[in-house]
Amino acid sequence: MRLSRWLAVVLAVFVGVALLSSPEAADAAKKSHDKKHHKKSAKSTAKPKRERSEEPAKKKKFRGVCRLQRAKTFLERDHFVRHGQLQPLRHQKALKWRIEHYGRIPGVPFEKLNPTSAFSHAKQVRFMGLPIQIHEDIAPALACVEKRIKKTCNKKGRKYVPRAIGGFRQANTYRGGEVSNHLFGIAVDIDPNRNPCCGCVDPWPTHPACKKDTKRVIEKAELTQCWVDAFERYGFYWLGKDSLQDTMHFEFLGDPDRIIP
Repeated sequence: MRLSRWLAVVLAVFVGVALLSSPEAADAAKKSHDKKHHKKSAKSTAKPKRERSEEPAKKKKFRGVCRLQRAKTFLERDHFVRHGQLQPLRHQKALKWRIEHYGRIPGVPFEKLNPTSAFSHAKQVRFMGLPIQIHEDIAPALACVEKRIKKTCNKKGRKYVPRAIGGFRQANTYRGGEVSNHLFGIAVDIDPNRNPCCGCVDPWPTHPACKKDTKRVIEKAELTQCWVDAFERYGFYWLGKDSLQDTMHFEFLGDPDRIIP
């Protein structure tokens, strides 16, 4: 009885070894091993979710249409300049945001926030038939402003024909620590001799238009309210609303990432 049990055990072991050593068994074992190895290597090479989400998004193609948006309040000059005094924390917040989105400015704090300079994004475009150099990211918004002006500002009292415009600048014209948006390529000046900056330094306050007896700043400028409305429709801010009463000056204070739908 014991001998028969012993023979049964030996026979079972022999059959098991034979099965494992067969080509079919070896092939199945290899496939199982390869599958486990593939899963392990895939896990080791896959990027973490956080890292993937931080990859720069592909730029959208401009097709002649822009989102409607308003200027961000914290970027407006009168938000961080009160009664002629710079508000440090508010100014730093606005400055950091501009550097992060448009590029660093040589000699201006927080250069480490962006590896590229703002001027490296300069783009030559035409606005109302005139050449101008601006930041490439706001070019679509300016194109939409032009389209709006041509569509709505043709009647008497609305029409205006510019003769000279300016955009990118590499010299800061502000004092007391302020940084001009011209350095970022997001500001546009239109006919300074016809649209004065009545609150700027001399000789601007002596401009004949600045002496007009009116509370409406737009009446001190030759450009029309229709133009102001067209700019503001697409995220620009008119500095005529500021204490500077800079009627020539528009600056894009919207979100450049939301210009194109």
